[in-house]
Amino acid sequence: MVTDPASAIKREALQLVDVQIDTLRRTGCLTASDLADYHTRSEKITELYQRIDRIGRTRVDLRSARAS
Repeated sequence: MVTDPASAIKREALQLVDVQIDTLRRTGCLTASDLADYHTRSEKITELYQRIDRIGRTRVDLRSARAS
């Protein structure tokens, strides 16, 4: 079975979002390490959604080129 690259990327992003939510639900204060991990995940989530956006734009561009 072939997996759509955008779907695989979205699944990874959603898993990271779930970890972010779990981190924020913890009781007590976050440690410096927790905050650093949170920041790293946040950057990765942004990167993944940018990749999904580029894939979507490429698909739209290809469809437009075919229709022309």
